[in-house]
Amino acid sequence: MFEHLREDIAVVFERDPAARSTWEVLTTYPGVHALLVYRLSHRLWLWNLKWLARFVSYLGRWPTGIEIHPGAAIGRRVFIDHGMGVVIGETAEIGDDSTLYHGVTLGGTSWNKGKRHPTLGKGVVVGAGAKILGPITIGDGAKVGSNAVVVKDVPAGATAVGIPARILDPAQADARESKAQKMGFSAYAISADMNDPVVKAIHGLLDHTVVLDQRIELIVTQLKKLGVEPEQLVPSNDKFDANYLNKIVD
Repeated sequence: MFEHLREDIAVVFERDPAARSTWEVLTTYPGVHALLVYRLSHRLWLWNLKWLARFVSYLGRWPTGIEIHPGAAIGRRVFIDHGMGVVIGETAEIGDDSTLYHGVTLGGTSWNKGKRHPTLGKGVVVGAGAKILGPITIGDGAKVGSNAVVVKDVPAGATAVGIPARILDPAQADARESKAQKMGFSAYAISADMNDPVVKAIHGLLDHTVVLDQRIELIVTQLKKLGVEPEQLVPSNDKFDANYLNKIVD
């Protein structure tokens, strides 16, 4: 129990720059409290003390705002950031080193008994407000964008965004993230399918910029093969002239 607690405190410092001291984490982080209560209730559940397990879990929901069914299986070093509104169903499974933000739901889509909640692999990151529904699998290292609704499996290392969630092309996702970082912000976990025209415009501009960069790199490469240095294409007055370009290429 104490070993798990030490790990829980350590991951807070790793993943939350707002954490200042161990005392602060122990006394003001509901995600840590929720996991402590979960481990107690889960042990009671395994001992077949079902009602008592549910009651302990119920008590833990009051101060934390986080509802974790005692039957769920949660690995080590899992971090629930902020946590308000997080719901984790009975047959949900969460792998080691995963991170859940507030408003996340790991829910079911059926009233049938048996496996009906999602399975998250190791190192999964689930953005705020995301809903992962049904007995689906989110692969190791996958990311789920904020407010996404996931109802199908997500491959390991992939990024899923939107309603319903779609898998971003890895090259597109990496290029967009890299471009966003260069521009001074990161667009990760903002769904391209959200009904927000500003968000859609930003993503469209990022994608367009990435494509332009790729085309410019291709043009420069081809020109160099022709023995033309890119610096020669711009006159000294910095004004581009198509006739000037044709003259150099000829």
